Amino acid sequence: MKRRLFLGALGASAASGWYFWPEDGFLNPCLESSLPGALLDNSLIAAAWDGIDPGLAWDCHVHLLGIGDNGGGAWVNPDMRSTINPVLFGQYNFFLNAACVHGSDEIDNDYVARLLADLSGLAPGSRLMLLAFDYAYDENGQRLLSESHFHVPNHYAAAVARRHPGKFEWTASVHPYREDAVSALERAVRDGARAVKWLPPSMNIDPASPRCDAFYEALVRLDVPLLSHAGLERAVNVPDAQRLGNPLRLRRALEHGVRVIVAHCASMGDGEDLDAGPGARRRTNFALFARMMDEPRYEHLLFGDISAMTQLNRIGAPLDTVLERDDWHHRLLNGSDYPLPGVYPLFSMTEMVDRGYIDRRQAETIRAIRPHNRLLFDFVLKRALRRNGKAFSASVFETRRIFQRRRPI
Repeated sequence: MKRRLFLGALGASAASGWYFWPEDGFLNPCLESSLPGALLDNSLIAAAWDGIDPGLAWDCHVHLLGIGDNGGGAWVNPDMRSTINPVLFGQYNFFLNAACVHGSDEIDNDYVARLLADLSGLAPGSRLMLLAFDYAYDENGQRLLSESHFHVPNHYAAAVARRHPGKFEWTASVHPYREDAVSALERAVRDGARAVKWLPPSMNIDPASPRCDAFYEALVRLDVPLLSHAGLERAVNVPDAQRLGNPLRLRRALEHGVRVIVAHCASMGDGEDLDAGPGARRRTNFALFARMMDEPRYEHLLFGDISAMTQLNRIGAPLDTVLERDDWHHRLLNGSDYPLPGVYPLFSMTEMVDRGYIDRRQAETIRAIRPHNRLLFDFVLKRALRRNGKAFSASVFETRRIFQRRRPI
């Protein structure tokens, strides 16, 4: 199994742009979730919670993955589980290894169990927002099974959250081109969904399409925020659909009055400057996101989640900006993008030290946390970051305020 996983890792890393030998190796060693004694009273971990109310700390970006082996209805495209496609196979096994369920006979249940174990390492009261994930659909509302990478049904995410009250919340995923999109959204909200998650390049959603208007109107009526990926997508890669990740395509939702959370702050890739008209020079997706963040009319509508922004392929100008722009901090939300903090090639503490985000002693502690607890690794790293004397405000981690409904349904 480890040999197959390693070979898959090589294929996936090459295809995803990880063209280096990671300092801590390719594979997550998956040690016990409980921290060793040397870390239990570590001052860096304790200081990470200074000023934060754990009861408000909802990690807004946690993937709920499974293969359906517990009867919950989760599904993975068979191509991801076959060595015939080494890139997809490598990605799939990276995710399993990151979540410490590779080789498991009960992947779905063990995935949730490991999530709970890692959550126990955070301050009591913290919660995780589990993401459902809809299929891809075509423009006529027909399901595209062969082009869907995986599926996590709303009813499965809701059931997992119900079984663990006070630990999990959940976010629905409803494709807006579905004939039953609005009724499916209403059903999910009645079942406790706190938001809706889209990944446009993977799900074949154009957020700027009039097909989305009825769905946007329903989101506003139900007072539900939309968490939408923006920027280049590599984890679930659909090369021909990358244009759908342009953050400017979310203007249509904002103009309807939808509260939009831009995942990863659109911190990777570039896109067409749709505001400037045809033939305009392309700009980084992050610059397009920043433009919208600075428009006063979106002050109470547009937000960004900082999940994945400490990855090697995202650090630099985007991370510097979100750290230094403390006038944005009340509109930024923390998310871990779990299980990706367990994908070892994506992070480098050496690079973090070299760029001045953390010091060497902090790097040693953060590196030691990671094989035990990916959620704690992600949280402590973000709390330790500094750029020109600026750090993320406590409000960035107190995300519950965004997901509490402001009026009854």
